[in-house]
This record gives sequence, structure tokens and C-alpha cells, in this order.
Amino acid sequence: MRRILTAAAATAGILLASGAVAQDIKIALIAGKTGALEAYAKQTEAGFMMGLEYLTKGTMSWKGRKISVIVKDDQLKADLAKTLLEQAYNDDKVDLAIGTTSSAAALAMLPVAEENGKVLIVEPAVADAITGEKWNRFIFRTARNSTQDAYGAAAAIPSSGEVSVATLAQDYAFGRDGVAAVKNALKEIRPNAKVVFEEYTPQNATDFTASAQRLFDALKDKPGKKIITIIWAGQHPLPKIADLKPERYGIEIAPGGNILPAMQIYKNYPGMEGAIYYYHAFPKNPMNDWLVSEHQKRFNTPPDFFTAGGFAAASAALTAIDKAGGTDTEKLIAAMEGMSFDTPKGPMTFRKEDHQALQVMYHFKVKADGKDSNDLLDLVDIIPADKLPIPVRNKR
Repeated sequence: MRRILTAAAATAGILLASGAVAQDIKIALIAGKTGALEAYAKQTEAGFMMGLEYLTKGTMSWKGRKISVIVKDDQLKADLAKTLLEQAYNDDKVDLAIGTTSSAAALAMLPVAEENGKVLIVEPAVADAITGEKWNRFIFRTARNSTQDAYGAAAAIPSSGEVSVATLAQDYAFGRDGVAAVKNALKEIRPNAKVVFEEYTPQNATDFTASAQRLFDALKDKPGKKIITIIWAGQHPLPKIADLKPERYGIEIAPGGNILPAMQIYKNYPGMEGAIYYYHAFPKNPMNDWLVSEHQKRFNTPPDFFTAGGFAAASAALTAIDKAGGTDTEKLIAAMEGMSFDTPKGPMTFRKEDHQALQVMYHFKVKADGKDSNDLLDLVDIIPADKLPIPVRNKR
């Protein structure tokens, strides 16, 4: 059901039916709020609305124009995501759209933006193809892509000594993109490390015994450092892999970043290292300070991975409207190409060539004894955007 979030409702969290109040700037937020990635979608929505609140100082108005947000649930279905975006552009007459959670759904939305000549800011879907071969000039992405994840993971691997890597990933676009990106990233910035084995499982796999044995067999006789890199969305296989004791072969696990509920299992494995897109305690800037403080007050938990992403999308949209002097699509595109904007992670910049937001990543180590269930990670290093040489893969 189509819903509009009005200025008054933004604070109260109340959704009013479409058409209740005339608004000036209309934005559609499409997210997979039903299904396995529901938590991601809810975080994106919360972060987006908090971003608008912060940037407008609670007025939900921008440059004298009121803002309305129409939230639509694509249920992680590509066909539905496509239909909802068509409705947003044509029936709801939105000025631009944000979305969506699933990479498959996001890929289905890309041609809709082009056909309608309207901007789509992709958040939080990560498949490389979104700003790669499936890209068009109406697409901008605040979310990191699979390659940025991979370069972050590669940067967290020692730069000297022989390193053998085996990957465990889900058998769909996110997982396969992620593994391909890890292989490319290692070639670029860690030539001492090589992927020697790839294991793919169904997206909803729960039994990893056979997979773990194949991973162990591929690594156990290799010289030097041996690492299993896990690329996963949803319930994490780390405990089941760890229970099979890879350390008896000198094998380490690098699980990567995830949302806080998924990472709470990490505290059982202190000293484990990896890379992450966002963790609430790492960035030091006024925007993140406000987000952490307010989110803790409202939800009794710190902001999470996708909360920061939703906030970044809000900042990108309002910065673009300000710079363009309105919501005309061509002026927005001209304003956004090469545009820098503030986020809870610090500044991001839309690369002119493919509209991918360039941004920092974080090298972490799991804490030995955090003060609570969300005090999980220590910062080892901030990996700056210019140390992540993300290739341009689209054709203009």
C-alpha cells in the first residue's frame, strides 16, 4: 500500500495515506521489507528518515519545499520492484527514487529509471553490475559495491608472505560477484595472496559440513597463511565452520562485515580480523555522533550497517537537489556527477564515470571482551577510498 511520510509524521513515525497532504519534493523509497533481508530494509528506511531529519533540522523541508517519502515493499521480488518503481515515477510522480535491498531486484529497476528519465539512487544493493555492465546514466549508488567489499577484505590481508584463500559464498549474484571481486582485488593490491578454491552453497543453506571439508582439504597442505573468506547475507555460517575446528590445520576465518545481530557471534572468536563498510564506533564526525546518540535513544541499540547507508542516500539526494537548484532530472545528473556529500562515514564522492560512491572501508579485529553485546570490534585501520582502486566497468 502506497504511503506518504509527512513532516509531522517523521518525528512521530506515523505513515499517512497517499494524498493526505500536498508535498513539494517527492521521493520513493523501495525496500525488501518482507523476506529474508527484512532487517536490512528496515535499517535502510530508518537511516533514510533520520538522515532527512538531521539534514533538515527536523523540519522535513528543504530549501523552502516540503519533503514527502513514499515507502514501498518489493518483497525482494524483481518483478514487483520493477512495477513499484514504474508506479512511483508515473502514478506518484516522484522526483527521484531510492532502492532497493536485493541486488536482483535493483538490477530489474535500472531500465525503469532510464525509460522514465528519472534518477534512481541505489541503496543498499551491492552487485557490481549495477554500476557496471547494467548501468545507465540515471543510476547513482551510495551503497558500496562488491568490489569495494573485496578491496577492503584484501587490504586487511598481510601484504607479505604467501597467503592462500578459499572462499565460501551463496550461489547467486551477490555471492558470485563477491568472489570474483575478491580475486581481482588480491591481484591488484595483494599479489602475495591467491584464491585457491571457491565453494558455493544454496542461498538458504544450513548444513556446511561437506562444504567445510572441501574448504579444509583445499587449504590444509598449503604453505604460509591460510584463510577462509566468507561472503554471506543473512544467517551466518561462521559458527558451524568454526565448530569443525579449522585451526587444527592452521586455517583462519575472515567473515567480513555484517549487521550487528549477525556479528554478535563474532565475540566468540576474539582476534579474528576482516573488513567492514560501517561500524558505529569507528567514524568520528558530528553527523555520526548525532546518528549514534539519537539511534541509541530511540531504539536502544546503535545504528547499524544499513542505517548508515540509508542516511547516506538521504544526504546524497538533498545535496543534489540543493546543488541542482531543484529536481529537474538533467540538472540533478549534472550536479551529482563528481559530487561529494557528507555521510556518517565521512565524505563520499560519486565517481563521474559510473556514479559509484567512493568511500572508506574499515579493517577490524574482534574484541576479546566488549562491554556489551554490540561492543564487538576494534579499529585496526581506516582504508581510504584512494587506496581502493575500484575499476570502472560500465560503458558510457
